[in-house]
Amino acid sequence: VQLVESGGGTVQAGGSLRLSCTASGFRFDYSAIAWSRRAPGTEREGVAWITFKDGITRYLDSVKGRFTISRDNSKSTVYLQMHSVQPEDAATYYCATDVDAPFPSSGWDDWGWYDYWGQGIQVTVSS
Repeated sequence: VQLVESGGGTVQAGGSLRLSCTASGFRFDYSAIAWSRRAPGTEREGVAWITFKDGITRYLDSVKGRFTISRDNSKSTVYLQMHSVQPEDAATYYCATDVDAPFPSSGWDDWGWYDYWGQGIQVTVSS
């Protein structure tokens, strides 16, 4: 199982960026995938989630209306489209999933449920 993030970089405040998470080695159309982020000195913060059976999405309150998570099953890829990016969005972003269950019944922020993680990708916001 492998998850590879791409699309990070430096974006001007108010700008847009699209992150991609491409998966391989497992049944992509089964489990939920989460995007989380972590800035230096802070706890991991869940940003967006998407299930596959129903396409249900969920967002951190502070990104609602600005970020959109979507999937392309044909490409085994999940996207995080980021608009109106703010300085507080700067962090290392990670995608994560598990292959044994469709979603974490213990809670979306139970990071221990997610067995597979990408390497992380940096998003820097310039003002």
